Amino acid sequence: MIWFLRIAFILVLISMLAVTSWASNIVALWNTPRAVATHPWFIATLFDTYFAFLTFYAWVAYKETSKAARVVWLIAILLLGNIAMAIYMLNQLFRLPANASMEQLLLRKK
Repeated sequence: MIWFLRIAFILVLISMLAVTSWASNIVALWNTPRAVATHPWFIATLFDTYFAFLTFYAWVAYKETSKAARVVWLIAILLLGNIAMAIYMLNQLFRLPANASMEQLLLRKK
């Protein structure tokens, strides 16, 4: 399972970097057309996305014991979204042996 997750999050990271680079080359984030930025589905999607980021962060805050690390990861997740989340996951996954259990991944070290 650990190998599968490593591959999955590598693909997430590569995909997010690629699509973010592509979109940035087309139009800067701050130049998003008003019609898009004010569209109800755009706003609903942003709420959905940021609530998902905060849900993931709840686990990160549990895993991390340092207040500084918690703050840094919160800022990274809120600014970079799935890019930061994939980096966090890969950091966790590559610290574990390939035969590690899901408990070892998900639970805080004692």
